[in-house]
Amino acid sequence: MILIVLGLALWAGSHLWKRMSPQTRAGMGDKGRLIVAVASVIAIVLMTIGYRGAEGPVYWGRTPAMTGINNLLMLLAFYLFAASGAKTWITGKVRHPQLTAVKTWAIAHLLVNGDLASIVLFGGLLAWAVVEVIVINRAEPNRPPAHPVPVKKEVTAVIAAVVAYGIVSAIHIWLGVNPFG
Repeated sequence: MILIVLGLALWAGSHLWKRMSPQTRAGMGDKGRLIVAVASVIAIVLMTIGYRGAEGPVYWGRTPAMTGINNLLMLLAFYLFAASGAKTWITGKVRHPQLTAVKTWAIAHLLVNGDLASIVLFGGLLAWAVVEVIVINRAEPNRPPAHPVPVKKEVTAVIAAVVAYGIVSAIHIWLGVNPFG
């Protein structure tokens, strides 16, 4: 469990660095980006190893209904993430689509994983995403105006979301965790 917590702390710290100490982060330029990238990879490795090796109590389990809701939320999370890169319609409605995708992803996983390690990992990432949105909104309270979006970008985002969802589902199955119940 300690590896999960260390990974979460490293993830949150490296991602919040830009907002909490903007002068320091900006002064480092591309070297700062490299530090955040390396810290992110190390954080993911720590969280993955910690999660795979964690033992603890189970408070709730997967049900068919929650599995279906989880899968729909995951598809939405992939769409939000893809839409953020394509600057689609939803990005004019949701200020932080990537962080909203992380929150949706975390909630989806908490619905079907009620063990302590899952609560710490997914709950920790949910908490980080909420804090990140609050910090960004305080630093940049003004939102840019909505922009026109070509239909092609919407279609691209939807296709990208479905393809990514399929790939990630296949990886889960390959790792022995069937996301479809």
